[in-house]
Amino acid sequence: MSTNLSAQAIEQFKTDGFTPAIKVMSDAAAMDYRHRLQAIEAVVGKLKGGYRLKCHMLYKWVSDLIREPAIVDRVEDLLGPNILCWGTDMWVKEPNSDEFVSWHQDSRYWGIEGDLLTAWIALSPATVESGCMRMLPGSHLGNTMMHEDTFHADNMLTRGQTIADHIDESKAINIEVGTGEAVFFTYRIAHASHPNRSCDRRIGIAIRYTVPSARQIKSDWDSATLIRGEDRFGNFVHEPTPKADFDPDSVDFHAKTNENYLNILYSGTGRTEHRT
Repeated sequence: MSTNLSAQAIEQFKTDGFTPAIKVMSDAAAMDYRHRLQAIEAVVGKLKGGYRLKCHMLYKWVSDLIREPAIVDRVEDLLGPNILCWGTDMWVKEPNSDEFVSWHQDSRYWGIEGDLLTAWIALSPATVESGCMRMLPGSHLGNTMMHEDTFHADNMLTRGQTIADHIDESKAINIEVGTGEAVFFTYRIAHASHPNRSCDRRIGIAIRYTVPSARQIKSDWDSATLIRGEDRFGNFVHEPTPKADFDPDSVDFHAKTNENYLNILYSGTGRTEHRT
């Protein structure tokens, strides 16, 4: 079975900023990943801070997932043959909770200059009822919009960042993603999501892929994992690959790079605490 994107999906990514939802694993594989995530939660509690950010250095199964050909082959269609993984985030919305994500553009905060996209993989159904992502087609083609920080208690974003400009909700599209499916979107797209009003958890893993020619402009140091091809630029320190969950060498490196990541996210706020 081909793991390449169709010409139509590639064109949609260019014009709209995102692809359709695409099956990248079986329902059984997605359920297995969900069980692995919940086994970690049984030990550490709700995934916060470093337990949910850049977690491919902590959990062997996430390290394997970011290298999955059914995902990376599609990324190569969009970014080319040389691919880095810059980050991984767990996104868990509990059933009937008030947690939401405000309208924002990731490119406003991540400090990455160059091409970067997210592969968002659903381990449970992301539906309108469960608070799937909403995207504003074509919003990646203009200038970065003005944002303001709200630090709202129910906002899942680090600083509650919200686009200050008016968003025409009538032009937004719901991005429903079924179990085992992924949607690929550029980090310049304006997106948001409502609370989960379903009776099940909405569980997603976001994998942030970039290219070696990209660079970090908000910090003198940054790291990434080489996934495919080669890195001739050296703009990112290459991250270790965990041999097992909580591999000591990877845990030590993760502590350093995650602190740097949080400093980038909070840049300009004047705050030192990290709410994630």
